[in-house]
Amino acid sequence: MLLNGRPAPLFSTLGFGGILYGFSSAGNFGWTDRMVLLSLVVGVIALTIFITRQFTLRQPILEFRVFKNKLFTITMVIGIIGFIGLISAETILPIYMQNMAGFTPLESGLMLLPGALLMGIMSPINGRIFDRFGARYLVITGLFLLTVTSLLYTNLSSDTSFIYLTIVFAIRMFGISMVMMPSTTAGLNQLSYRLIPHGSAMTNTMRQVAASIGTALLITIMTVTDLDPGQQTTA
Repeated sequence: MLLNGRPAPLFSTLGFGGILYGFSSAGNFGWTDRMVLLSLVVGVIALTIFITRQFTLRQPILEFRVFKNKLFTITMVIGIIGFIGLISAETILPIYMQNMAGFTPLESGLMLLPGALLMGIMSPINGRIFDRFGARYLVITGLFLLTVTSLLYTNLSSDTSFIYLTIVFAIRMFGISMVMMPSTTAGLNQLSYRLIPHGSAMTNTMRQVAASIGTALLITIMTVTDLDPGQQTTA
């Protein structure tokens, strides 16, 4: 009865919420904690039921059939990677700056500002480049910059300068701007007209869920790692 009624939002909430809670709680209780494991198991089971149920509905909440298109799936994964890189850096860097490097909240915000402005400026420019050359070169360049800046974050310490953080973050945002819009547009262009709204909804949902879980996982890693102001950290 529960499966044949309208419980889909319940299963999606339990699924996504359980997995997110499990990842975020592992930092406080450890990966072997009973509640963490129970939350992950309940989340996986509920999410499996939710996805299975969607295939039987004439008007599903999320149309998982869009994943039958291989190129759409690949571009979605790329977009998810870029979105996690965006959200996780914006979340973790201010924590590092204020708790480890001694910067003020104002300085943390000013560090993020040039990257945000650059990303906004590049969006229409990347759109013109996409119209002329397609997504391939934009995405490859963007992922390369995202990888390089991630490596540059591995040598952060309490003595890392404000200028270094600002420049690296700006380059990171420059790269992410080449990934987000082009990958999304290229993926949606592969779908039929009927599936485009479903593809857009699926893309937004997966990015938000992946960013939440990815950020929770990174925060968990920071929490369980015993760091002091003299040690290095990875953002």
